[in-house]
Amino acid sequence: MDICQIIEEVGTPCYIYDADFIRARHKDLCEALPQGKTRLFYAMKALSNLKILKVMRDLGTGVDTVSLFEIQMALQAGFEPNQIIFTPNLVDFSELEKAVEIGVGINIENLSNLEKFGIRYGASVPCCIRFNPHIALENDKESSMGWYEQSKFGIPYAQFNKILEIVSNYEIKVEGLHIHSSHVIMRDDILQKSAELMLEAAKKLPELEFLDFGGGLNPKQRKIEATNISKVGQQLGQLLLEFEQETNRVIHLRFEPGRYLVSEAGTLYVRVKVLKQNKEVTFAGVDSGFNHLIRPMLYGSSHEIENVSNPDGAYQEYNIVGNLCEADDFAKQYRISELREGDILAIKDTGAYGFSMSSQYNARPRPPEILINDGPPLLIRKREAYADLTRNQVEIRI
Repeated sequence: MDICQIIEEVGTPCYIYDADFIRARHKDLCEALPQGKTRLFYAMKALSNLKILKVMRDLGTGVDTVSLFEIQMALQAGFEPNQIIFTPNLVDFSELEKAVEIGVGINIENLSNLEKFGIRYGASVPCCIRFNPHIALENDKESSMGWYEQSKFGIPYAQFNKILEIVSNYEIKVEGLHIHSSHVIMRDDILQKSAELMLEAAKKLPELEFLDFGGGLNPKQRKIEATNISKVGQQLGQLLLEFEQETNRVIHLRFEPGRYLVSEAGTLYVRVKVLKQNKEVTFAGVDSGFNHLIRPMLYGSSHEIENVSNPDGAYQEYNIVGNLCEADDFAKQYRISELREGDILAIKDTGAYGFSMSSQYNARPRPPEILINDGPPLLIRKREAYADLTRNQVEIRI
């Protein structure tokens, strides 16, 4: 497939996704995790285009949603309610009631809504409980220190007795336990501790059917080591076997991969518009910004960037920056083959949380999305125009 030809037709910036890569990633997971005992639910917040959702549906995954509109999109993409789980965060109880009406799986992450759920439904509607293990820090960045101690996600495990009290008082049927994993949980030592904690909790919930380890599976990325999914599968398989032998109960696993399935499948293509020198720094200004890919500025994520137009040029160092009226860096002091105005750059591993976190900041429209699947490339989202920027504004005469 000639990427340059596609870009010539659709222009830059644009997102291009590879469906075959998604299928390969899905196959890897299915083979590595305990077979016959694991169910996958695609975390659609990573990339929610309807065509991508249909690719996931055809693969046989379920879908993990975090809002009522995500549920609606999943239904539109062809998922049945029993293939959808709803994992909102700190929402009004009315959203859970609406989700119950639709018939999707319910995941509850605070004591307030758990008690309301018990009062409203008792034993008539099952639910999953999401908790916070309090056993790890995410990384050494100041903004993330004490992740589990300060995280808003999940009910602290220290309150597990309170969970049991509410469950008992209202005879709530708890069918699953969920953990907000983040990528740190998939470290060998932390995964082991978290799984042991969940299985210990499972012994006190006799109707429990599954443990849900959420997302947190790392794809291969620049400066980030990929999760060894084979090792994860072996660890969890052994723990499940020991639990079954001890309790004579069968527990299944769930995972909610998002980034693992789509990150490497997506690339943001941009064009160098201006080269600018400021003392020893050479800036390469491109026709995109954090309005299209916010993760480098928000989280400090590092992405491989390739000069598609001049791959064999001599390597030089640039600050590759966006065109917004803010600090807007894609990469600093980045060594890449010589850049020229007009060159096309591929910012890799941007399929997850790229378009889905994009905005119209600075009144700059969002880019198109293209899917490479069987046959010719498919335009799966049009480039926004001026009308899209003002469509929902209401003109008032004063």
